[in-house]
Amino acid sequence: MPETIPLTDRAPGEIMFRRGAEAITIGRFLADVAALAASLPDRAYALNLCSDRYHALLGLAAAVSRGHVMLLSADRTERRLDEIAAAYPDLYVMTDGGIGPQPSGGWHPLAGAVQVEAMGQGQSGPSPEIPADRVAIIGFTSGSTGEPAAHPKPWGALVGATRAAAARFGFQGPEVTNLVATVPPQHMYGFETTMAMPLHAATASHDGPHFYPVEIAEALHAVPAPRVLITTPLQMRALLGSGEALPDLACVISATAPLAPELAAGAEAAWETEVLEIYGATEIGSIASRRTTEGDIWSLYDGIEFERDGEDAVLVSVPGMPCPVVLADAVAFEPDRRFRLLGRRADMVKLAGKRASLTSLNRLLLQVKGVEDGVFVAPEDLDINPAARLMVYAVAPDHSPAEILAALRGQVDPVFLPRRVVLVSSLPRNEIGKLTRHALDALRRQPVHEAE
Repeated sequence: MPETIPLTDRAPGEIMFRRGAEAITIGRFLADVAALAASLPDRAYALNLCSDRYHALLGLAAAVSRGHVMLLSADRTERRLDEIAAAYPDLYVMTDGGIGPQPSGGWHPLAGAVQVEAMGQGQSGPSPEIPADRVAIIGFTSGSTGEPAAHPKPWGALVGATRAAAARFGFQGPEVTNLVATVPPQHMYGFETTMAMPLHAATASHDGPHFYPVEIAEALHAVPAPRVLITTPLQMRALLGSGEALPDLACVISATAPLAPELAAGAEAAWETEVLEIYGATEIGSIASRRTTEGDIWSLYDGIEFERDGEDAVLVSVPGMPCPVVLADAVAFEPDRRFRLLGRRADMVKLAGKRASLTSLNRLLLQVKGVEDGVFVAPEDLDINPAARLMVYAVAPDHSPAEILAALRGQVDPVFLPRRVVLVSSLPRNEIGKLTRHALDALRRQPVHEAE
């Protein structure tokens, strides 16, 4: 890998973003970056809270060109912003006005925040050379397996991952692929696919944000073909159920949660396209993909290497990362750089001498016809109480708890069958479809009124 990598290696006249009817070129973007970079304070960290995707990318590029580290957190709750402010006292905030609740205490982001806007006066600017080993961003895990953890990413690793994903999905040109996303740019999945991608692949992102089905459909109709929808299983289900008419799609890309094969098949039939799934994590970025309707085998991106480390652990080598990273999931190796997921090592539960992954159990639950959403939950005393058993929360309007349990009997080892199935109207997922540890704990503490 070279010592430095440019902010972007695309030609000045190429389109890299769309904001309404405006098509923004690389040259115009670089002019905006230079203007914003000149106005930034001399601090070490920048917390990017921009809602507009183009503003978020401008903030990233300007900060990185100044040698600042960008902090990316999809969680904008008051509690989480307070934690970040305490951990990184030498930070400043980037916003375009839509940051949501302000943290408590003495820290008020709007008071000294940098207002990000497209203020470049020219149609061209320099593409800064950035040291490949310089930490460009710090991403935070979602908290689905505990407290959010910080993971630094060197610039070289970000660019390498972007180019590998672009090669996998055919975003190498010469035609520009237009990306419409339902995920925030501060989440690693949204960052890689809609912020890093236009810098180093023949793609153009749409500004957004797009969350509701009508907004997603309007955005897709507003951009020319080829179009790609970047979304989550939660939002895919809502969009499919809305009946909104979509234009021709080159493909749909999904991540952040397991995608049920039935949902993928329904989307493929309704939208007449392929539904592809990305596998990755905040620690490593995206490293593999699959077409969900073709089975459970994942294919590694070029340049990614797996190495067995002990009985269950796997080390992942990512170009540009200073050292291999321990994969959070247990995997089974297959020929030709392929693998199957066996579930998260941290969510393995042991009952009666047997082990199972909650992730794998959740996947089986979501395959039950009529279950729109659901989750297996382990009691807090599972490790110390021999009588403890799992329970299930499910969104299944047309089913009774007994019917769901009966459907699971043929798929799940009896020892892992839930003692109780609780029907709920919805699960407390965040905007990217994750169930955080705090949300699950709160759900578990709620009184149960449904029949067992």
